[in-house]
Amino acid sequence: MESPITKSDISLQKMREVKRLKSVEDKRVGSEVFDRITLKTLYKLANQGHIHLLNGAISTGKEANVFKGTDDKGNLVAVKIYRVTTSDFKKMQYYIQGDPRFNVRSNNKRQLINNWVLKEFKNLNRAYEVGVRVPKPIIAKNNVLVMEFIGDENGTPARLMRQSKISNPEYVAFKILDYVKKLYNDAEIVHGDLSGFNILMEDNEPIIIDLSQGMVVDHPMARELLNRDIDNLIKDFKKIGIEISKDEIKRKIMDL
Repeated sequence: MESPITKSDISLQKMREVKRLKSVEDKRVGSEVFDRITLKTLYKLANQGHIHLLNGAISTGKEANVFKGTDDKGNLVAVKIYRVTTSDFKKMQYYIQGDPRFNVRSNNKRQLINNWVLKEFKNLNRAYEVGVRVPKPIIAKNNVLVMEFIGDENGTPARLMRQSKISNPEYVAFKILDYVKKLYNDAEIVHGDLSGFNILMEDNEPIIIDLSQGMVVDHPMARELLNRDIDNLIKDFKKIGIEISKDEIKRKIMDL
């Protein structure tokens, strides 16, 4: 059943129809995702034309759910909703403190999540502007991020790299390293959690996702996170038959 979010004057009770999404079987999880403030946020985004329908979940995580939707022009979009009740606030504070783009002094959980979503939006935008293949960010509002849907025209989401059969491993590995290099040198951010679980494959092209904990390169933790990303990529490349050393990757990324 599709759950419409129309631009007409509808009540919050009507908005709660969103909870009847096919992939949200657990009522408890549904209430965690679609709380009152989230419903108000979705309503505002609907009035702005960014969301018209939510058709089902693409992915479900501890902190956020990603739904497939359409805007008021019928274009497919991905709608990421962070949950206030289950998010890891200590982790969020750990990754957002020290980022000169944010001045988060409050311990208010919802404010922290709103800044976390804005951080992901800004990181995606930086990456997109320098030519890194990421979902194009559309709008961030409170705990909701609307971005480009990655998948086919029929609405089938792209699969994770870890779940995909890679037909041209050398090309894919080269492309991923090129993107990491652009992130580091041009966008001046480090992903911080890069692995085959945060890379989608679309027609043998890698797309990097989940940049919420990305750090600016002058952050004291940036080099540590870059090393972690490199270690993860070495393991993932090995699984697709590509052997490459840490030093070689660093030379490629940093032009050493």
